[in-house]
Amino acid sequence: MSWLEALILGLLQGLTEFLPVSSSGHLELGGALFGLEDPHDFFTFNIIVHGATFLSVVVVFWRDIVLLVSNFFRFRWNQEMRFAVLLLVSAIPTAVVGLLFEEQIEHVFEGRIVFVGSMLLITATLLFITRFVPKNHKDVTLKSALVIGIAQTLAILPGISRSGATISTALFFGIERSRAIRFSFLMVLIPIFGANFLKIISVSEQATAGSMDVAPMVIGAVTAFLAGVVACRWMLNIVRRGKIEYFSIYCVIVGITAIIAGSM
Repeated sequence: MSWLEALILGLLQGLTEFLPVSSSGHLELGGALFGLEDPHDFFTFNIIVHGATFLSVVVVFWRDIVLLVSNFFRFRWNQEMRFAVLLLVSAIPTAVVGLLFEEQIEHVFEGRIVFVGSMLLITATLLFITRFVPKNHKDVTLKSALVIGIAQTLAILPGISRSGATISTALFFGIERSRAIRFSFLMVLIPIFGANFLKIISVSEQATAGSMDVAPMVIGAVTAFLAGVVACRWMLNIVRRGKIEYFSIYCVIVGITAIIAGSM
């Protein structure tokens, strides 16, 4: 992977992680476009740039994170403590699937662009349906947190947007929009941190982590972080204004293009 390819892929990851268009799907399409053939190195790069977007969430939501962590370790049951517990509950499905099916998940990232295109059409459908969801002011519950967590787990599949799936699911439950997006963006911190922690352990236990140079990883990570900060703040305004369904048009166009290109 060249530094230019890493720069472009990092930009794709940072911008699309928070926009409901599937960052993993765009990374797969980008990898196929550049002809990146080593699935192990590409999977490692994928994990690293996702870790960079983890940091972008920390920057944007640092006040919320400090408040949640401080209340959690005080062991006092209040609104923030309840919210922190629900975030932990939402991480259970992803943790179970990630631990039990790590090898199978890595094989998903092997440039199947027809599959990615098909999943983007599913994402488009989810986004479009939100247009018909009535506005409500409900809060996140134990049940909705678990189902939203399952939606996040399905976003392991390239082409299923994590933010699109989780925010759409939250809106289907009638959760108020600002609460839905806050929950969606903060819930990603736990699985991304866990995935990067396990990846670091895995790499450190191997004599060779792969043939990929460090420089492209650093370039991709820095680009993903900076783009992620911009996209995260942009997405906050989009969801609050109720414009999320318009991204379905983009997903349909890219999805159909990927299916056609992959079938040729």
